[in-house]
This record gives sequence, structure tokens and C-alpha cells, in this order.
Amino acid sequence: MKPWTGSSRFDSRSGLDNGVFPAQGRACPAACAEQAPWVFPVLIGFGGNLGNSEAICRDAVKRLSRWDGFRIAAVSSLYRTEPIGYTDQQWFVNGVVLAETTLPPQDLLAALLDVERLFGRVRTVRWGPRPLDLDVIFYGNRVVDLDHLRIPHPRAHERRFVLEPAAEVCPDFVHPVLGLSVRDLLRRPNVQSQDVRRWKAL
Repeated sequence: MKPWTGSSRFDSRSGLDNGVFPAQGRACPAACAEQAPWVFPVLIGFGGNLGNSEAICRDAVKRLSRWDGFRIAAVSSLYRTEPIGYTDQQWFVNGVVLAETTLPPQDLLAALLDVERLFGRVRTVRWGPRPLDLDVIFYGNRVVDLDHLRIPHPRAHERRFVLEPAAEVCPDFVHPVLGLSVRDLLRRPNVQSQDVRRWKAL
């Protein structure tokens, strides 16, 4: 899949305020700023290893595409990935969705958790088996540090199963904290040592 080139606004080096832009794609004067439905580029990671993971991932992405205030711009290939942390489990199927949303970060997280629950996600063992995992990886250039939500995802820069599919859809996006592009993060030896195998198109 080719990287999304529909807009350069996802590149944090653009100098735009947190990567935001008016929903209609035009400059908004200060007088109408409060009424404008601001849109943020977001990267969502998805994956799972319980049940028919390919079908679950496909269905989950379809559900995201039907949300109000959420427009999918690109979807990566599916990858087969070795488990990390808790290794005594099946390999995962992983990928990412690049989208634009008007949902605030906490509302976006709540909506993602609702989708996880629809597929039977129950959090027991950390990094353990799961039918579906949905994570906010990037939300424009925003940095969020709450007890229940941290953006950028605190481990995304170390995870090849996130960076490999992300490099398909937004290779030049610069991590807002580390100052390195997705492409550069992916090249690091500790990341490349992880076993991630491109599988098929979604």
C-alpha cells in the first residue's frame, strides 16, 4: 500500500498547530473558531490473537469507518507478529488505520474500548491473549498524559508491530516527543530484532 498523500497535514514538521485543521479544509478566522469542527489526524493500532483474528480485524475496521466524526484515510496491510512481554501465546495479527477525526482524545478512547468489548475483550493478563486490541498511537502532534490515556502511545516507538504498518501509511510522521520519524524509529536495531511478517492486504 502506498503512503497516504491526500494531505501533508499529518506531518508534524508542517508547523500547523497540533496538526489540526478545519473540517472543511479551509482557513477559519478567529471569529468562527469556536464553531468550527476541528479535525485531527490520528493513527489507530489494531490487532488480536484469539478467534479468527483476520475476520475480527476486518470487522473492527469496518465499524470504525461507520462512526460519525471519523474518516479513514488509509489502512495498512495485515502483519503476523510475535508476542512481546508475555510470549507463551499465539502470534498476533496487527495493522494500523490512519484517519481524521473530530472526536476529542478521551471520547475516541471510549469509543475504541466499546468496540473492543463488542468482540469480547477482557483485560486480565498484561500483554496476554485477546480477541481485539485498539490503541490510539498518535493524535496529531498532541501529547496527552492521563492515568488512563497516554498519547503518543508510550511503547509504540519500541514496537515493530506498530511501526512496520505505520511506515506504510505515514512513514514521515515525526514522533512529537522523540523528534524521529516513523521511518527512522523503524530502522533502530532493537526494533528490527522483533519478528514481524507482512501477511496480506486488509
